[in-house]
Amino acid sequence: MAELSHTKLAKKPKWNWLKMAAVLIAAILALPILVILVNVLIGDGDVWQHLYETVLAEYISNSLLLMVGVGIGVLAIGVPCAWLTSMCEFRGRHFLSWALLLPMAMPAYIIAYTYTGVLDFAGPVQTFIRDLTGWRYGEYWFFEIRSLGGAMTMLTLVLYPYVYLMSRAAFLEQSANTLEVSRTLGYSGRAAFFKLALPLARPAIVTGLTLALMETLADYGTVQYFSVNTFTTGILRTFYGFGDVAAASQLAGILLLFVAMLILLERYSRHRIRYHASGLKKASHRRISLARRHAVWAWVFCALPILVGFLIPVMVLAYWAIFKAEMPGSNFVELAWNSFYLAAMASLIVVGLALVLGYAIRLNNSRSVKFSVGVAGMGYALPGTIIAIGTIVPLAWLDHRVIDFVKHYSDERVGLLFSGTLFALLFAYTVRFMAVSLGAVQNGLGKIKPSMDMAGRSLGMSPYKVLTRIHIPLLKGSVLTAILIVFVDTLKELPATLVLRPFNFNTLAVRAFELASDERLIDAAPASLMIVLVGLVPVVLLSRSISSRSRHAK
Repeated sequence: MAELSHTKLAKKPKWNWLKMAAVLIAAILALPILVILVNVLIGDGDVWQHLYETVLAEYISNSLLLMVGVGIGVLAIGVPCAWLTSMCEFRGRHFLSWALLLPMAMPAYIIAYTYTGVLDFAGPVQTFIRDLTGWRYGEYWFFEIRSLGGAMTMLTLVLYPYVYLMSRAAFLEQSANTLEVSRTLGYSGRAAFFKLALPLARPAIVTGLTLALMETLADYGTVQYFSVNTFTTGILRTFYGFGDVAAASQLAGILLLFVAMLILLERYSRHRIRYHASGLKKASHRRISLARRHAVWAWVFCALPILVGFLIPVMVLAYWAIFKAEMPGSNFVELAWNSFYLAAMASLIVVGLALVLGYAIRLNNSRSVKFSVGVAGMGYALPGTIIAIGTIVPLAWLDHRVIDFVKHYSDERVGLLFSGTLFALLFAYTVRFMAVSLGAVQNGLGKIKPSMDMAGRSLGMSPYKVLTRIHIPLLKGSVLTAILIVFVDTLKELPATLVLRPFNFNTLAVRAFELASDERLIDAAPASLMIVLVGLVPVVLLSRSISSRSRHAK
């Protein structure tokens, strides 16, 4: 009865302002995508014809090969590690179960700089080989880190946690009865994995794979540094080199097709699939006890990605930053301040708007509000380059209209108010990271019973007071989590920041990229290490949450 009354209250006209706000926010956040689509249709074909005849085939092939390589890599690491840490029992399993998430704190472009400094011709590894053997350049073979294969490896090392997280959650949710039945049918542990556990976890695995491949398409720093021509590098090269927004938008439109294909793949993987566990027992209660030899191999297999994807890069960065890099001066302090206050502003804006959207769908679950919330969350599936191009075009147009208006009515001169300021960056960050914040807020709101709203309304509170006095205090954990995640994602964001930052404005991510591009890898270490250490915070919180759930599952 209370829920029925709650639904009726949600349809009262006095709450229409919230519905209108949700629709307006969604329309504004959808602007970059609309700009890209319009420019695709109205652009002339000269530059596009040149791109088609010269580099388009390379962009497509490299992007596809990169996706295939990273996809194979993240599956090969993420799924077995998830199975071993969730379904098997061996010494060190508890530590490995959360430590496997640590590479998530390492941006791909930073691990690329680190391993380049270690493995390239002038690095310590090849130098040691030449000193030991007396060989000279060309007399021995060594893996070329600056290559398509190198980019695949670097991205795999930092993106496999997406597959690991999703797969592990799926394995933990599988019924112990399923595995017991497999034993009665004569299945070995390996057969049970491939014929039962893996098919049951397929939708979750594909979801993690889709997220990893989206991040692969969105990467700019790694492929640019390794000179691998993909759509992200091509979009920025066309935008800056040719100065042709339409041609850059046309490339972005093709990249959007790739993203749409990934989203459709993820949706199709869950098409008409319904798996129901028979009983409440989870597989984590009846883990497979590994023999000593197998336990050692399981520990080595799970520890290797942690070592290569996190520990070695962090130790190298720390060594460079402490013993070899120039001492950070006032410039470094300024970079850190720019990064931190920009990330703080972005996280507060994004989470504030997410609260409005989440509360709107809670009070008015109509099709228009649902659609608006869905549109507002599309940005996370788009690379930063697309959002940057789609942001700068309408804001530059708006700036010119303001300048013309002021000229018409006065002699005062005004500069760029939107496209040349932090406003453009904050808008792009909002579009890019709204989905992350919205998911955390909606998850928190879903845990609050509708009766709490009714209690507040019966005391004469307006919807605004119910949100501020009841929901926000109860949502403290979800809101803080959303703020933290958006803060760290903003701190690491590179392509959008490169395009939209104001003149003479730098961040830690941009400075690390500039120094690495100038081959000053050691001097880039302090900025890179700072980004990694800040990125550890949400990973540690996520790890603690997983560890807590694992202890309760025992």
